[in-house]
Amino acid sequence: MLTIENLHAEVEDKGILKGIDLDVKAGEIHAIMGPNGSGKSTLSSVIAGNEGYEVTQGNILFRGEEINDMSPEERAHKGIFLSFQYPVEIPGVSVTNFIKTALNAQRKASGKEDMPAGEMLKKIREKSSMLSIDSKFLSRSLNQGFSGGEKKRNEIFQMAMMEPQLAILDETDSGLDIDALKIVADGVNTLRTDENATIVITHYQRLLEYIVPDFVHVLYDGKIVKSGTKELAKELEAKGYDWIKQEVTD
Repeated sequence: MLTIENLHAEVEDKGILKGIDLDVKAGEIHAIMGPNGSGKSTLSSVIAGNEGYEVTQGNILFRGEEINDMSPEERAHKGIFLSFQYPVEIPGVSVTNFIKTALNAQRKASGKEDMPAGEMLKKIREKSSMLSIDSKFLSRSLNQGFSGGEKKRNEIFQMAMMEPQLAILDETDSGLDIDALKIVADGVNTLRTDENATIVITHYQRLLEYIVPDFVHVLYDGKIVKSGTKELAKELEAKGYDWIKQEVTD
């Protein structure tokens, strides 16, 4: 699904990623953990094609195709979805209209006609019900006046509607209370299939109690320095990151 080989990236001439190797297969959930400033959000941004970062070395392959030179839009149309840590507000554009436009743009890119209105409405109702989203929420301006939990729930709704091959969730648990966290996690778990994959970026093991990863990777100083199962996340929760830093420097 996703193969990253010796990836180096920088912003404003400052090296952030310093040799990332990662292989994510269809059907898998991978968690990326690490202390602040280790490069977690940079990695998600680079995979999604954020033009503020420059890839200086290495390759990103998605479903066997090199995507280094693709725009964010092209990557999204290929099936890569990024949930932002801080979603932007778009006044005057409702949640429903935004998702209709995004979904039809994706269909157009793959040579399909716009989704018929009846089919679109049915899908919106199905996915919003799954995430306990009511109709009033769907008519509000995108993210305007939304609580942290509402913003994250809206992004998972977008993910449910778009049905990406690869979903990257960047600190989706940030600012969520336990009830909102469970709803978001239930949505992610419901959308999991043998045909898609998910990368979860988080500081804390708490989220991984609800979205259980197949693999956990620790990012430190721009490199993946340790990988393991969900048990590694529990160890990090108990011991912090200092022991990882010590292992790296020894």
